[in-house]
Amino acid sequence: MAYAIETKDLSRLFRRKLPLFKRRKSEGEPVGDTQALDKVDLQVNEGELFGLLGPNGAGKTTLIKILCTLLLPSSGYAAVAGHDVTKDPFPIRRQINMVSGGETSGYGLLTVRENVWMFSQFYGIPSKTAKDKIDELMKVFGLWDKRNEKVRGISTGQRQKMNMIRGFVTDPSILFLDEPTLGLDVNAARVIREYVHDWVKKQKGKTVLLTTHYMAEADLMCDRIAIINKGQVLACDTPENLKKKAGQDSTFRLEVDPLKQTEPFSAIAGVRNFSVNSDIVKNTMKLTFILSDESAVSDIMSSVMAQGAKIHSLQKTEPTLEDVFVAMCGRTLE
Repeated sequence: MAYAIETKDLSRLFRRKLPLFKRRKSEGEPVGDTQALDKVDLQVNEGELFGLLGPNGAGKTTLIKILCTLLLPSSGYAAVAGHDVTKDPFPIRRQINMVSGGETSGYGLLTVRENVWMFSQFYGIPSKTAKDKIDELMKVFGLWDKRNEKVRGISTGQRQKMNMIRGFVTDPSILFLDEPTLGLDVNAARVIREYVHDWVKKQKGKTVLLTTHYMAEADLMCDRIAIINKGQVLACDTPENLKKKAGQDSTFRLEVDPLKQTEPFSAIAGVRNFSVNSDIVKNTMKLTFILSDESAVSDIMSSVMAQGAKIHSLQKTEPTLEDVFVAMCGRTLE
C-alpha cells in the first residue's frame, strides 16, 4: 500500500561540539548531543487527518522539517507522496505546504493580499487563479476587510490567518500544520479547525499532518493520533482506541494547597502514574493520578492531609487523551 507519508527507523541526532576540555563521555557519546528522533516508524494514509501529540522538545517539529525536506535525517527512511526525502526532494516540494503557529513570515511593506499572491507565484499558479482563490480564502478566514492592510499593521492573530491562507492557496496534496491555532482566539481557532477538517474530508486525496498541544483539538479533528515523547512514538491509533487503552485505569484529579512533597505518591500501591501542575494565580496544586486500583484514593488523600494541605476539589473522570499521555509519559503536555 502506498502511503502519503511513511517513515522507517527515522532518527535525527543533533551533535553539539564542545571544547575538548569540557567534553565528557556518557555511554560513548559526548555530553550535549540531542537525540531529537529515535527510530520513528509512521504510516499516514492518503486522505487522512493525522495528529501528532507531544510536549515541547518531543521531536514533532524536527519530524515535520524532515518530511518537508528542510532537514536531513541522521539515519532511517522517510517518504512523502512516494518520494524519498533524501534522494528525491523536488517532487515532494511541489506537492506539499507547511504552516507553523506563531510565524512572523511576510513582508511588512506589502499588503496581506500582495504577500499571499507573491507566495503563490513561487509555485507557478496563474495570477488570476491565485487572486480568485485568495479572495475566496480571505472571506472564509475573516480577513477580507484587511486585504489591503500592510502586514506590519495587522495583529498576530490576523497574521496567522494570512499564513493559513498561504498554506491553502497552493492547493497542496499534503499539508503540514505545526501548532496552527497557537495564540488564536476561540472563534479564529474554530474557523481554522472547521476549514481544515472540511478540506480533507470533502476533497479526494488531501492529507494533513497536524501537531498540536491542545488535546481537545486533536480529539475533535484527527482520524488517528501518534503520541511522541523524547523522539519516540509511544502509541498510534484512533482517539477512541487510545482512550480505551487508558480505560482499564481510573483517573483521579485533586486540587489542593501547595504540597512540599509529591514523591511519596509514587510509592502508593495502585498509583500507576501521576502528574503535578501548579496554579500560581489560585495558589493551588493540581494532581492527576492514573490508578490501577481505586483503593489507592484513601492513601492519596491521607498523604495530602498528612502535609496539612486543604483539599479544594476532587473528581473521577472518564479517560481522555490527556490521561493516555500522562499514563505513558508521567506528565501533561503543559
